[in-house]
Amino acid sequence: MSKITIAIDGFSSTGKSTLAKQLAKELNYVYVDTGAMYRAITLFAMRNNFIGSGEERLEDLVKLLPRIKLKFVPNPKLGFAEMYLNDENVEKQIRTMQVSKYVSRIAELEQVRYMLVEMQKTMGKEKGIVMDGRDIGTVVFPDAELKIFMTASPQARATRRYKELLDRGEEVSYEDVLENVQKRDFIDSHREFSPLRKADNAIEFDNSDMGLKEQFERLLSIADRCIEKV
Repeated sequence: MSKITIAIDGFSSTGKSTLAKQLAKELNYVYVDTGAMYRAITLFAMRNNFIGSGEERLEDLVKLLPRIKLKFVPNPKLGFAEMYLNDENVEKQIRTMQVSKYVSRIAELEQVRYMLVEMQKTMGKEKGIVMDGRDIGTVVFPDAELKIFMTASPQARATRRYKELLDRGEEVSYEDVLENVQKRDFIDSHREFSPLRKADNAIEFDNSDMGLKEQFERLLSIADRCIEKV
């Protein structure tokens, strides 16, 4: 059976990564979490005081981009690959609220997007891949056989993100999480380079009122039908 490219785009905290992982595992496809790549660069910027310490020094970050090495390393125990930044496992560090606060700002940078998009295109050359992000169906894989655009109300997404952060032991308020979700929506949708938008031929997938099981079953059904047509 022929393999396809599956591009999953959408707003923050819609559960793109969770569903993409499940789908890739079920189809025996490669999964790539592009959000983790942008988060890793954000973490690098924060650690080097290029952002988050008062004064932004993003031009200094851009100069150091060639020194940043990103890779996904499979973790058999977890069943998915974890993000490594310059040979350090940063999977937990990149999922914090602090990184979420600045990641959309870093993702606005043309040089950052260019570097990561080129890496992502290389990863998907052989097809048989599920990739999620903000511009996968519009920029990275405009010819993907299946494009999904995930959305949900800001309140539903903030509630999910809030519970997730609490489960990780972070002290956050729902109001702060909701504000972060709304700010990221605006920045992602209005940035100059590769803004978040639904591809013309993407299937809109609103999961505001769906549980994980229903979401996965519906998405798998869509994918199976698409694969059968190839």
